[in-house]
Order: sequence, then C-alpha cells, then structure tokens
Amino acid sequence: MTPDKLSRWAAAGALAVAVVAHAVPVNDEVDISVHVQQNGDRIVVAVDLPVHATAIETWNVMTDYDNMAKFVSNLQTSRIIERSGNKLIVMQKGKATRGLLSFSFENVREIMLTPPTEVRSRLISGDLVASEFTTRVVDHGDSSQIVNQGEFIPKVWVPPIIGPAVIEAETRKQFQQLRTEILRRKAETAASRQ
Repeated sequence: MTPDKLSRWAAAGALAVAVVAHAVPVNDEVDISVHVQQNGDRIVVAVDLPVHATAIETWNVMTDYDNMAKFVSNLQTSRIIERSGNKLIVMQKGKATRGLLSFSFENVREIMLTPPTEVRSRLISGDLVASEFTTRVVDHGDSSQIVNQGEFIPKVWVPPIIGPAVIEAETRKQFQQLRTEILRRKAETAASRQ
C-alpha cells in the first residue's frame, strides 16, 4: 500500500471514529430507538420514541409543519404550501451537520393525515430520488409512542458505516427535539390552567 493510500485510509478511519463518537446518544436520548440500514442505494429508517404526553398532545406538535423550523434545529424553513382536507403539501429546507460532514436539503412532500394516529409522507420533489415514510402515534392514555418507518434514496453516494451512523445521529436528534417541544407545550398548557 502506498503512503498516499495509507494516509487516506487513516483519515477515513479517524473520520469514522469521530462520526461514531458523535452518534452515541446521551442523557435523555437513550430511550429513543433508531435503526438505520443501508441496502444498496436505499436507506431504511425505523424509530421508536416514547413520549410522556397524550396522543393528542403528541399529534399536535408532530403535525405542526408551519412552526417546525422553530424547534427542529436542522430546518431553516418548514411550511404548508397547500391544504386540501387531510392532504397537505409541505416544503422544508435545511442543513444537517455532524462532525466534518454537512449537507443542505430542500424537499416538497405530500402528507396524508389520519388524525390523530397516522401520517404518511412521500416525496414530490427535492434533493432525494424518492422518500416514503409512515409515522404512527400509539395512544397509551397518559403517554404515547411515536413509531416512524420508511425509506429514502439519496441522490448522492452515502458511504457505508459512516453514512448510516450520521443519519442515525441526526434522526435521533430530530426526534429528541420533537419530544422536547411536545413536553414544553404540555407544561405550558398545564401552567396556564393553574
């Protein structure tokens, strides 16, 4: 192996260690189950998130697309551009950064709502080849659970090991921020009733 190839392998190894170190969940993220699997060009994602809030409290935040950029840090813009009954067209634009890796994104998605239990999302246009996700809210009375499953095909090459680790870390962060906002609004509502 030439010194040039050896240094590139060493740099790639160091980057992988740095990215995986950033991907380790801390504190209140440990109960968020995120699995990312790379199958060729397809990235399959599954998330399971417990929330100490009712299904309605969870649903209201999860579907608040017009305000989502205020509480999900990698979103710069999120807005409903069309609404017809339970069908929404949502535009989102943002930038995801993890360690040395960074990418911008912009997409338009069709959202089909089945209140208050299910959201189906599919890509209409944007920085992906395709994307389809189903997010369910499971009602447990005083608490709820968000179950998110789907897959997407990026237009750019996703490096094995590093890519899924970055996607997992970013996904975990997004869902933690979603849960933080749900709990913030729940506490705000409780305080206003006193």
